[in-house]
Amino acid sequence: MSLTALAFYLFASITVLSGFMVISSRNPVHSVLFLILAFFNAAALFLLLGAEFLAMILLIVYVGAVAVLFLFVVMMLDINYVELREGFLQYLPVGTLVGLILLVELLMVVGAWQLTPAIDATPALTADPDLTNTAALGSVLYTRYLYVFQASGLVLLVAMIGAIVLTLRSRSGVKRQDISAQNRRNSKDTIEIKKVNVGEGI
Repeated sequence: MSLTALAFYLFASITVLSGFMVISSRNPVHSVLFLILAFFNAAALFLLLGAEFLAMILLIVYVGAVAVLFLFVVMMLDINYVELREGFLQYLPVGTLVGLILLVELLMVVGAWQLTPAIDATPALTADPDLTNTAALGSVLYTRYLYVFQASGLVLLVAMIGAIVLTLRSRSGVKRQDISAQNRRNSKDTIEIKKVNVGEGI
């Protein structure tokens, strides 16, 4: 067995075990840490495949931003996880249905070459051998799939705005900044000049 095969089995097994620990850990902080470990090993698998751009994106975007955000949210919010688990049974039928649908889709993807043998005969895209993986990927994204790429950016923008709108709540007793009211202020409304005689005080 070659060294590449040993590295693949090592990283793949750690990724699968980390994914299992993400959903089985009782402590949510431990789940996020196992998720970060799974991301690191998945990035190593991408490096073995020669996709260094995807490996760096996985580390920078998911480990450096998403997973760390999960960790901060879990550690900063005082969430009663016992109360959250009380309603588990009422969501069990819907969760089972979604899990079955995902399982069927995975089986369809894995067995696609047996159902449609013509997929193997489909010609692949020929890339310029002088280009690196990152340059070839950028060339395809910004030429052939430009509109789809821009549409995905708009979808993410709408999702971000929707998340802000859903979490924005007006609470009494909390001071908020009013830009228009601040711009309308002048010196007569905010400054009061009093003439005080010497020795009298205010």
